[in-house]
Amino acid sequence: MSESVSFNADPHAIFGQLAPDDLAQLRYAKSLLEHPGLATRITSVIGTPIEKGLARLPASWSNKIGVVTEKALRQASNAALYTLTDVPGKAASNRWHQFSVAVSGGVGGFFGLGALAVELPVSTTIMLRSVADVARSHGESISSEDTRRACIEVFALGGKTQDDDAAESGYFAVRTVLAQSITEAGRYVAEKGLAEQGAPIMVRLIAKVAKRFGVQVTEKMAAQAIPAIGAAGGAAINTLFMDHFQEMAQGHFTVRKLERQYGVELVRKVYEALPNEPRRGSRAKGASKTKSRPNL
Repeated sequence: MSESVSFNADPHAIFGQLAPDDLAQLRYAKSLLEHPGLATRITSVIGTPIEKGLARLPASWSNKIGVVTEKALRQASNAALYTLTDVPGKAASNRWHQFSVAVSGGVGGFFGLGALAVELPVSTTIMLRSVADVARSHGESISSEDTRRACIEVFALGGKTQDDDAAESGYFAVRTVLAQSITEAGRYVAEKGLAEQGAPIMVRLIAKVAKRFGVQVTEKMAAQAIPAIGAAGGAAINTLFMDHFQEMAQGHFTVRKLERQYGVELVRKVYEALPNEPRRGSRAKGASKTKSRPNL
C-alpha cells in the first residue's frame, strides 16, 4: 500500500497510481455498481413494463415485503456461510448458485405471490452464500465479522429507495450510510457494555439494508404478478435476481480488494474520477472466474 498519495488537480493524473490491470478491474467494478439495471432486465424477460406488475400488487404488500425482506436477511445471515470453507482466494461457483436459486424461483412462480414468505428466505440464503463465495474469491476471510457485514451490504447495492436522489444512490454514498449505522450501533454497544457485540451491529445493518433490498424484491414480485408468468417465468426472474447480486458482489469485493492494496482514499478518488459508463459485456482482466460445481 502506498504510504503517501498526492492528488493532482487533473483527476486523470491519479490513474497512474494503480497498475493497469487493477485500474481495468476498478473500471469494470464501477460499470457494474453504477449501472445495475435489474428492472430493465426483468422487463426484457417478461416482455412487458414492470410498472404493470407493480399496479397489480395489493396496497398492503408494501409493508409485508418490508417485514419479509428483513426476516429473510436475518435468517440468511445465520445460515448462509456455515457451508463454506474459509479459504480466501478460492474461485467462486456462480453457476451452481444460479441453478439453485432458479429452482426456488420456479416454486415461487408456480404458487404466486402467496409463496413470498417461504421462497424469499430460501433464495436469499442461496444468494448470500453466493455473495460470500465471491467475497472469498477476492481474498476475503468469511470468518471475519467485517467480511460478513460486507456480504450483507451487497443487498443494499443497485436499488434506490423513494427518498434517494442521484447522489444518495451511488456506490460510495450507500456505503457511507451503512457505515454510519454500524458506527451508531457500535456506540450503543459501548454504552451498554453488551457481551455479544456483533449482534446489535448486524441487526442495525440488516434493518438498513432491508429497506433497499425491499425495493428490488418489490420489482421481482411485480414481475411475478404478471399473469401467466408461471414456474418457468419465476425461475428465469430468480436467475436474473441472482445474477444481479453476483454482479454487485463482484464490484463490491473488487473495490474492497483494491482498497486493501492501495488504501481507501486513493481507490475512492480513482473510482470517482473514472467515467461513469455501463459495462460492455466482458469481465475485466483479473476478475474472478466461475465454476459450474459448488465450492464447499
